[in-house]
Amino acid sequence: MAGTRSKLPELGEAGRFADRHIGPSPADVGHMLKTLGLGSLDELIAKIVPAVIRSEPTIPIEPLSEVEALARLRSFASRNQVLTSMLGMGYADCVTPPVILRNVLENPGWYTAYTPYQAEISQGRLEVLVAFQQMIIDLTGMEIANASLLDEATAAAEAMTLMKRMSKSKSDAFFVAADCHPQTIAVIQTRAEPLGFTVEIGDPTAERDWSQFFGVLLQYPATTGDVRDDAALVKRAHDAGALVTVAADLLSLVLLHAPGAWGADVVVGTAQRFGVPLGFGGPHAAFMATRDSFKRTMPGRLVGVSIDSRGRAAYRLALQTREQHIRREKATSNICTAQVLLAVMAAFYAIYHGPDGLKRIASRIHRLTTILAAGLARLGRTVETRAFFDTITVAAGADATTIVDRARALGINLRRVGATRIGIAVNETTRADEIESVWQAFAGKATGFTVAELDAAIDDALPASARRNDPILSHAVFNRYHSETEMLRYMRRLEDRDIALNRAMIPLGSCTMKLNATTEMIPITWPEFARIHPFAPLDQAKGYLAMIRDLEAKLAILTGFAGVSLQPNSGAQGEYAGLLIIRAYHARRLEAHRNLVLIPASAHGTNPASAALANFEVGVVACDDHGNVDIADLKARAEQHRDRLAALMVTYPSTHGVFEEGIREVCRIVHDNGGQVYMDGANLNALVGLCRPGEFGPDVLHMNLHKTFCIPHGGGGPGVGPIAVGPHLKDLLPTHTVVGEAGPAGGIGPVSAAPWGSAGILAISWAYIAMMGTAGLKRATQVSILSANYIAKRLDTHFPVLYTGPGGFVAHECIVDPRPLKDHTGIGVEDIAKRLMDYGFHAPTMSFPVPGTLMIEPTESESLYELDRFCEAMIAIRREIATIEAGTWDQTDNPLKNAPHTADVLMSADWPHRYSRDQAAFPSTAAREAKYWPPVGRIDNVHGDRNLVCTCPPIETYRTAAE
Repeated sequence: MAGTRSKLPELGEAGRFADRHIGPSPADVGHMLKTLGLGSLDELIAKIVPAVIRSEPTIPIEPLSEVEALARLRSFASRNQVLTSMLGMGYADCVTPPVILRNVLENPGWYTAYTPYQAEISQGRLEVLVAFQQMIIDLTGMEIANASLLDEATAAAEAMTLMKRMSKSKSDAFFVAADCHPQTIAVIQTRAEPLGFTVEIGDPTAERDWSQFFGVLLQYPATTGDVRDDAALVKRAHDAGALVTVAADLLSLVLLHAPGAWGADVVVGTAQRFGVPLGFGGPHAAFMATRDSFKRTMPGRLVGVSIDSRGRAAYRLALQTREQHIRREKATSNICTAQVLLAVMAAFYAIYHGPDGLKRIASRIHRLTTILAAGLARLGRTVETRAFFDTITVAAGADATTIVDRARALGINLRRVGATRIGIAVNETTRADEIESVWQAFAGKATGFTVAELDAAIDDALPASARRNDPILSHAVFNRYHSETEMLRYMRRLEDRDIALNRAMIPLGSCTMKLNATTEMIPITWPEFARIHPFAPLDQAKGYLAMIRDLEAKLAILTGFAGVSLQPNSGAQGEYAGLLIIRAYHARRLEAHRNLVLIPASAHGTNPASAALANFEVGVVACDDHGNVDIADLKARAEQHRDRLAALMVTYPSTHGVFEEGIREVCRIVHDNGGQVYMDGANLNALVGLCRPGEFGPDVLHMNLHKTFCIPHGGGGPGVGPIAVGPHLKDLLPTHTVVGEAGPAGGIGPVSAAPWGSAGILAISWAYIAMMGTAGLKRATQVSILSANYIAKRLDTHFPVLYTGPGGFVAHECIVDPRPLKDHTGIGVEDIAKRLMDYGFHAPTMSFPVPGTLMIEPTESESLYELDRFCEAMIAIRREIATIEAGTWDQTDNPLKNAPHTADVLMSADWPHRYSRDQAAFPSTAAREAKYWPPVGRIDNVHGDRNLVCTCPPIETYRTAAE
């Protein structure tokens, strides 16, 4: 049109990503504001967020387009060098089968799901997790296994505290074999120190009095590669009253005797080499297997088999009463997030390859290692490792540095073991020509012999006495899906049983189930990010380091803190690290006697559990009738205990979903009485771009990158829980024994196995921040608060909103209260949650922080259409409850009590109910247009715990379910 002119910046894509990330359009935002009686987002924020804490970032982050963000990440990736890794130390390059890569790791149907608390709509991944547990049980020779832990080192630390709980020994000493992986030893030392445990590191084969230890940790095979039968050692330890944990290489157990066969009490390790990329250290699924008698004190999630309302087998999370969200400071562990997505990948890897395929992979690895050792012996080198699986240690003398440098020039990373020895580890990806290159590095020239030549001439190095001869993975699930066609369909069937974000909104309060954009996810499988070993020379990870430093800087800008560590690989680990920093701070000031942590009654269970793990005493602070910290009670307790007050742990906005006006005063009270303020960042999605916590009082903040900054929840992990600290604590951030550059020299010890934790997924959060920019992040926060208030407004006359701030507004989530209905209708919060499944929704958070209520967090990513669809479902459910109130439906036989309704229930010839099949299955137009069919009826939780089964059911069970 003549006379019109657009400027290029207006036509570009920079800043447009925020419009795609944020669900409601500008017109939708206007409608929602009008519903609330407001004229603008700024007016909304002025009424909700206390003016005394509002503070926008001082350094703006200009947004990138999606194309620009990927180009910048490509630039980071190009600065990494992907050499052949033969470093070992518990990490091995491997092949992710493409059918798993494309259909699980890159599939939002798997990576956007939440922890399977609502078991009826989580049957797909629960079935795979049971297969994971079965795999671990089979390979370790133990009786029960959990559904993943964070990494091998922290799993070993969890085993230490498990053994302390179960041991009858009065000792506080723990023995660690010197040939354990060094990062595991370091994490054990970090965990032991606040608990008052003495850690002795030594030769496990030496004669000693084992009665002086409550527990023992062995590595199998050792970090040097040695395969040692420790059955006699375990017996001596048991005879002396000590328990024994074995940190085992999972793939080696395909060929080697299982630790359970020689009496281990606990077996831990990582499933990384079962198809999970290295990712510069993670995320990877660790595991723990133990005796059945230890099950009620075992940490981590445990998936069990129960029955549904029709008596069919169904999966659920079992024995949750031992977990932190129920037992708080008395929990077995502070673990909340595990590594479900990676456990799913590892289980599928075993399912796809089956026992024969795994034996072939393991045997090839061992065969190549045997040939490698024979070639080095032919060159006159001393191979110190006699019996081995995939790793050998070679005496190199004064040539060690030269040999390592030659290998690097040939594209191979070898491990330095002290000054004169070299470690070499073979893996699934190792090629014959790479073995010959290692020989060349040692010889300084081509050797004149080949892998094929030695392959024809030598026997395997693993003695028959070390080989297992019992069957493994005999269950049908590991012996059926070996063609890609069958595997593809199996994964699809399981995916269809679950509700993830690619199907519907997941309005879980305190969980921030927001969009995990495709652009953010793309880089994590690039080889330049995926195939870097966590202990690779740092000059090969320059791109990673640049991205990590930039992400740390961006997080510091957004939060107002002086320093950030990305090492904690879950939110609970972030809590723990923050408390250790506070503990170290007091000790440095000669106030180590400060041992009391005050925690509001409304806090998430990980808070008291983390405090207990750091050996703090926990004191509970009351909340007032509005859901705020009772400042008078806090002041009284802080002053009463001013000589030993260490910290206050506070969630902001509160877990009750309100901005507390008195947060500055809360911080001042704690500081005036000698304590530090730890802020739980679970609700940071209500602050980014509007407030900087480092400026209104907290000294330490943990963030959940898997909530606020878009790392997907993965069905229960991975997560990343960085900590940010004030300037007085910056030099106490976590360090790392193997890679000193990961933290300050005087920092607390490592809290994760890898230097930068789950570095392989940090590109997701970097991309999110870079594409949103500070303006986009601010708008996202505003819309998340708007959406919560819109839902609260629509639902309040049907289900009263329990807590509000001044003016009747909530923060980014709201708690609705159906409790008054129970007395005269019999309908409780679980009935509403299960009925929502018939409408195609995942329920909000049940009974937290207030029993009998629902906590709803819509996030900024949900469109007005989806918000209204959810509200209409809740309102329709309230009408159904009214039908019960009127006496039209029976209190025990109605669509809520019988929910969820499966397809086979609807097709049954017998229909004895007073409501129709149509009312049961299609309660809304949306449900009719895109029906999600729950795969099982309501699950009997009591039956599952009373009849605990945590292994794959027999094939007959599946036939019954299918019929």
